[in-house]
Amino acid sequence: MTMQLYFAPGSASFLVHWLLIELDLPYELRLVDFSSRAQKSPDYLALNPNGVVPTLVVDGKPQHEAAALALWLAEAHPQAGFAPPVADPRRLDFLQWMFDLANEVQPLLRQWWYPAEVAGEANSDAVHARVAQRLAAHWQRIGAHLAAHGPYLLGDAPCVADFYLVMLMRWSRNSPVPATDQPELLALAQRMKARPTFKTLYEREGLSEWA
Repeated sequence: MTMQLYFAPGSASFLVHWLLIELDLPYELRLVDFSSRAQKSPDYLALNPNGVVPTLVVDGKPQHEAAALALWLAEAHPQAGFAPPVADPRRLDFLQWMFDLANEVQPLLRQWWYPAEVAGEANSDAVHARVAQRLAAHWQRIGAHLAAHGPYLLGDAPCVADFYLVMLMRWSRNSPVPATDQPELLALAQRMKARPTFKTLYEREGLSEWA
């Protein structure tokens, strides 16, 4: 299987890139330059009509949606133990966390970074204020879950949702309510960032902040 990952450093492709490294899979990196709006170019839109990253080309076929790609990678490589199988009693909890992060938390963080998309430039401050309140509630909720059932989202070992959560926590780093204000989330971030693959990921994406 040959794969090419279209990415932008620190963006939603971060999750897929991290898992490719964790699973020790062969892949090629293709930079999508946001500064020149390459994600909206005709060539890139032919791969991903949404004009966002990531796009993962698998055996010549472009695929997208970070959460879906992450879930597929984990299920295609069950030996890593990153996704409980269907018969596992933790399976529904796992799917619930994946959809919760994709549907509840990630959209709020996008609104934080791009408030004009939802309310126009004149209302950005109002969007920021409301999003900050909602994010704080989500971080508190997830922190309480980890305190009761952690140290990872499913208990004693990390799953794909933990990698996903760390990416979203990183996105919150410059917001008024960074996820790491919650001690349980800070501890989770520290554990996940201590994985050798996190250092490799940062090196390959040229990242330094929040290391």
